[in-house]
Amino acid sequence: MTRHRFPALDGLRVLAALAMLTAQVALHSDAGALSGLLSRLDVGAAVFCAISGFLLYRPHVVAWFEGTTPPLTLPYLRNRALRIVPVLWVAVLLAVVLLHSADWLTYLQHATLTQVYFEGEPAAGLTQLWRLSAIAAFYVLLPALAKLLTGYERPTRRSVRWRLSVLAALTVVGPAWLTVMTATHHPNAGLWLPGYIGWFAVGMGLALWQVARSTGRLGASALDILTKIPGTVWGIAAALLLLAATPLAGPYDLATATPGQAAVKSLLYTAIAACVLFPALAPSERTAQYLGGRPARLASNLTYGVFAYQVVALTLLARISTQFVFLFATTLVASIGLAAASFYTMERPLAGVRSGGSGAGRTAPSPSPQALQASRPGGRPDTPGPA
Repeated sequence: MTRHRFPALDGLRVLAALAMLTAQVALHSDAGALSGLLSRLDVGAAVFCAISGFLLYRPHVVAWFEGTTPPLTLPYLRNRALRIVPVLWVAVLLAVVLLHSADWLTYLQHATLTQVYFEGEPAAGLTQLWRLSAIAAFYVLLPALAKLLTGYERPTRRSVRWRLSVLAALTVVGPAWLTVMTATHHPNAGLWLPGYIGWFAVGMGLALWQVARSTGRLGASALDILTKIPGTVWGIAAALLLLAATPLAGPYDLATATPGQAAVKSLLYTAIAACVLFPALAPSERTAQYLGGRPARLASNLTYGVFAYQVVALTLLARISTQFVFLFATTLVASIGLAAASFYTMERPLAGVRSGGSGAGRTAPSPSPQALQASRPGGRPDTPGPA
């Protein structure tokens, strides 16, 4: 099975990681009048989830279209564990040694990404890991979800549209879940995967659309027009972010939102993730140059480490000063340093252990030449290409 590279996703990863770090710093510093807008940059988490949904679901879609074997579950889960667990354990160890603000059971919960399923405050330096808990839950769910969506009929135009409708429906599960959990005063349950499944569904839907469109299973639509005006789509994302920075999306700090505010914020973040990711799937030459160039590729290698270690660094540096510019600059430098050390001493060697077919890398399987030929005039667009 051939591989297709989406170079612009490198740059999106970097921008999403930078956005999340900025939001964390704004939450812990004196950001002044910009605190509201800066705090909403945690939308980078939604972009990360959409990218993961796209890259991890796409191999299942390609296998469905080609009539070949989808990624095997056990190797896939092993590779996902090798990708996230070692860095996670180092982050927890750093929090234990440098901050030591919780008991051993709390740290054990964080090390197993089960802290969101228990009552109690998160450990200092690890408060961002609830997002990784949701991501890990998605990793575990994906094989079964992909089987349900691709395992029971041929990829005809009708079946593709039906599955796109199912994935679109998943985008409202998060707002509904968060509304109920907020209304019933279950804040921990609001951190579980159902509250964020729509972010992953955005990427999954775009993966299905991209493969179906490239093989002729779907005809031209308004989405094809949008691929030619990426600036407009990203402009819409910026406008939605400004809307999210209003009180409509709830408080800027960790105060409890109303059920309506929680739903609005979730819907806005889902739409922003879709608008940010979509133009990167078929980028212009200039977009690919900026988002997929060598600097972006190198920086994208550090994004997970920056995410994992940033709050440990931030918590320590906030003891010196909570002035935003100081805290942002020093946290960024410290996080990059820790992430680089982690990548070159641990993550890159482990990447050689993982098989190449099931990670959230920057390449994804492409339809075979036979499948592409079947989609051309005279071919059979409603049947999968030969294996």
